[in-house]
Amino acid sequence: MAGKRRRHRARSWEKLDNTANVFPVIAGEEMSNTYRIAAELKEEISGTLLQEALANTLPHFPGFKQRLRRGVFWYYLEENVKPAPKVRKEHNYPCRYIHESRSNSYLFRVCYFGCRINLEVFHVLADGSGGVGFLKELCYEYLRLSHSDLREKVGDGLSAGTSLDREDSFLRNYRKPSKSVYKSTPAFLIKGEKLPGQSFGIMHGRISVQQIKEVAKRYGISINEYLVADFIYATWKAYRGKIRKNRPIRVAVPVNLRPYFDSMTTKNFFVMVSAEFAPEREDYTFEEIAQLTAESLRSQITKENLEAIFSYNVSNEQVFVAKLVPLPLKNAAIRLVYMKKALANTTTVTNMGRIDVAEEYKPYFAGFHCYLTFSAGQYIKVGLMSFEDILTISISSALVDTSVQKHFFRRIAKDGVDVSIETNGVWYV
Repeated sequence: MAGKRRRHRARSWEKLDNTANVFPVIAGEEMSNTYRIAAELKEEISGTLLQEALANTLPHFPGFKQRLRRGVFWYYLEENVKPAPKVRKEHNYPCRYIHESRSNSYLFRVCYFGCRINLEVFHVLADGSGGVGFLKELCYEYLRLSHSDLREKVGDGLSAGTSLDREDSFLRNYRKPSKSVYKSTPAFLIKGEKLPGQSFGIMHGRISVQQIKEVAKRYGISINEYLVADFIYATWKAYRGKIRKNRPIRVAVPVNLRPYFDSMTTKNFFVMVSAEFAPEREDYTFEEIAQLTAESLRSQITKENLEAIFSYNVSNEQVFVAKLVPLPLKNAAIRLVYMKKALANTTTVTNMGRIDVAEEYKPYFAGFHCYLTFSAGQYIKVGLMSFEDILTISISSALVDTSVQKHFFRRIAKDGVDVSIETNGVWYV
């Protein structure tokens, strides 16, 4: 009836988790805070079917069906009622800034190239664990659409192991305020001539999980410790004359907190620890650096220390006075704190672990990989992800020089591991 107001259902909303609060403040064209997870299938991707798969999958994931909003005191996420964002064939460099006003206001993008489906996520939505769950279900739906016999066999619906939990696990596990355990002294930063324009260099190294496992075992360390040590060693080899004890090589390592605190959340739930190498003499062997790295990481990756790290972060957020500070002033303070912490690390090495897919879908997958975009002072980063017996090491870089990458993969090869190298063509190597 004319004159009557149409009633609209109130849109659901949720607070940002403790880690997510920083990302809207610091994100922009130069530092997008976007990560990519990619699934490689054994068949060419159809853009039309992928768009349909996204439209079918998105309604099952309320955590991804959201937009970013600004409040008086905090950012928050609000239900997004617009259609799924447009799926496109990849035509640009990866991990570009995701504008809040574009792509129907969604905070992720899906693109494809050849046999690869790419999911890029603004970190405010989810960490890698949350992104992996969404990408796997998107791939499952795509495969059901492209293979009718598979749909008849497995039916529709999400897999049993897929979590939709949007709990703020930081708050649930917060116990009491803690002192800061972060390193804030400046680290050695890898600098040099940058690639032109918005260029984004990617170098993938594919190795056997079994081979690298045997190598790490010889050193008495884990695969993750070996690869972090290898990056430190590669940086030491490439920039030996420039590294000093007061500017150590410091590698930030994200730690997934879910196994330690019984969580299935798809929101961010991780903290950073760091492996530090502060040279006191002119020469070190890889064996020495490997042991120093392992000792450094093991001393920090304990439940008690991890709890202390995020409790310190949450305690700052819980201060009553801080809650009442208007958003523009709060943003200025967050930027200052972030920049100090960011320059305390040389790089970040993130390990998203082993990816399992449901047995019925395994024959269609060839592999997975992940990588991070750049951040303040960190122009080279490393992403690790494995599927079956293949571990893909993806090094993203904004720099022309590739000496760190070369030392890194040569060390692995020297230890008897077969390495297959692929790049996105930026360096023509």
